[in-house]
Amino acid sequence: MDAFLVSTGIVALAEIGDKTQLLSFVLAARFRKPWPIIAGILVATLANHAFAAAVGAWVTTVLGPDVLRWVLGLSFVAMALWIMVPDKLDEEEVRPLRFGVFGTTLVAFFLAEMGDKTQVATVALAAQYGDFAMVVAGTTLGMMIANVPAVLVGGRLAERLPVRLVHGIAALIFLVLGVAALLGFGG
Repeated sequence: MDAFLVSTGIVALAEIGDKTQLLSFVLAARFRKPWPIIAGILVATLANHAFAAAVGAWVTTVLGPDVLRWVLGLSFVAMALWIMVPDKLDEEEVRPLRFGVFGTTLVAFFLAEMGDKTQVATVALAAQYGDFAMVVAGTTLGMMIANVPAVLVGGRLAERLPVRLVHGIAALIFLVLGVAALLGFGG
């Protein structure tokens, strides 16, 4: 249950102001069809985070416990720093495809998540907790918590969120997880 709750909380916080949340706003404004956009986000996130969690699970089979502890600890500390860097969205990432709103969202979201903070966090969380299903479910729920409101209410919500504060809280959580891993706690 810890894996699920931590994964949900970290990704929901980390996603505020992230490139994929910005993509959600843009898709909602461009297409004005929330349900296919939400479905595309869900499917893309499940696929992307399942892949990332599989990589995290694989890492635990190749690295010994001491090396893994240092890699995870330093990864979480790096995530704490990275989350404080604001994201930008390329207009190229939102070009409509011939696959309609759902297909455009699916492809754009999947590609935008590649190498993104939340994908890297999913790898680290899966390695940390060793619970593939709970990490994927948690990170996916975290993405949906952050992005569904972005699709449904768009820009009005974005203007009211204290993005810097939310990122600071997420960075603090990553830092605590990193220090705990380096000291040998958790998992």
